[in-house]
Amino acid sequence: MIWVMAVFNPFVLSYKVNPYLQYGRLRAEDPVHRSIAMQAWILTRYDDCIEVLRNPTTFSSDGRNAGGQLGEAIRQQQAESPLGQAQTLLSSDPPAHTRMRAIVNRVFTPRRVESLRPRIEEIARDLLDAAPFEGGFELMAGYAQPLPVIVIAELLGVPSADRDRFKQWSNAMAATTDIMNSEAVINQAQETTLELIDYFGRFIAERRAAPQDDLISALVAAEEAEQLSTDEILAFAILLLVAGNETTTNLIGNGTAILLDYPEVADELRAQPAEVPVAIEEMLRYDSPVQAVVRIAREDIKLGGKAIDSGDVLMMMLGAANHDGDQFDDPGEFRAERDPNRHLSFGMGPHFCLGAPLARLEAEIAFTSLLACYASIGRGEGDAERGGTLLLRGLTKLPLAVA
Repeated sequence: MIWVMAVFNPFVLSYKVNPYLQYGRLRAEDPVHRSIAMQAWILTRYDDCIEVLRNPTTFSSDGRNAGGQLGEAIRQQQAESPLGQAQTLLSSDPPAHTRMRAIVNRVFTPRRVESLRPRIEEIARDLLDAAPFEGGFELMAGYAQPLPVIVIAELLGVPSADRDRFKQWSNAMAATTDIMNSEAVINQAQETTLELIDYFGRFIAERRAAPQDDLISALVAAEEAEQLSTDEILAFAILLLVAGNETTTNLIGNGTAILLDYPEVADELRAQPAEVPVAIEEMLRYDSPVQAVVRIAREDIKLGGKAIDSGDVLMMMLGAANHDGDQFDDPGEFRAERDPNRHLSFGMGPHFCLGAPLARLEAEIAFTSLLACYASIGRGEGDAERGGTLLLRGLTKLPLAVA
């Protein structure tokens, strides 16, 4: 008998279709796995991921701390970035992260998010009014993609009419989270960044002259108090465009695909919409829109019995952690009522997703509205198409049959 050790191979088609099979083998056989192809450690156990995510002192979010050729490439890309050395909430460590997080927390409050509920309900209703009442309906283009784009645009204070441009920009920036960034992807991202700097720069100038009740105005106020730089405002606006758009789109798409596999759950949620928020937590666990986050070891350390060197890259596979049987009973089963549900889809620790309340609100309204609009949803003509990257998992097309 020939024994073949489990390996991490995200390049095969089966991984894009269902990465959880690979995750399960790795977690069982080599949970702290050294991937030569990825030049990184692949972590698939819940407890290991928690240990890293909660410890920003030992594990950095700043890619410039990576060693070897990968670190050199990251440092060169950032040096050539139109935003220079400006850090974002995702790529910074304390104390810079603590400073930026405190500022943004003051303007991105739960009250501000909840105040968006009536408008998000209106957006969802308008999108569904424009969709066919019965027959075929392509969910992603008609609903899952435009809804978050319009919300983010209005939150920032820019015209929702620009949503098509926003989606193009978001796609270009999200592509940089793929397995290996080609030169073309990097160049496109730099060109997109320049376009976004010009675009948001005009709004920042306008808000300096005439503040309004939007997020850019609040960030400009922080700039005037010398708490943020202009480049940091631009970096945050760009981050929010991508993180607040792609991930919520993926949540709506992945969640709807789950409901197609579990039609009895769709019927139950249609009859009891108050149960939708709990079901959304299980959607997040079962097929997470964010599959992985990256950290850099800042010192030599042992993890799971493996020697991790300073400068090594670690990938916390959140999708794998969310299917860890030591944390979740029957993790391969979708249980809409699962509670408690301590999934890691929004991360953990100081980098816990700032936009989690908004994503949850948008998803609650999106699913409640969709199920209320149609008495039944099923698979439509044509195949669903998976997009996504190594870090992000989602659909680009999901045909529905609705009635």
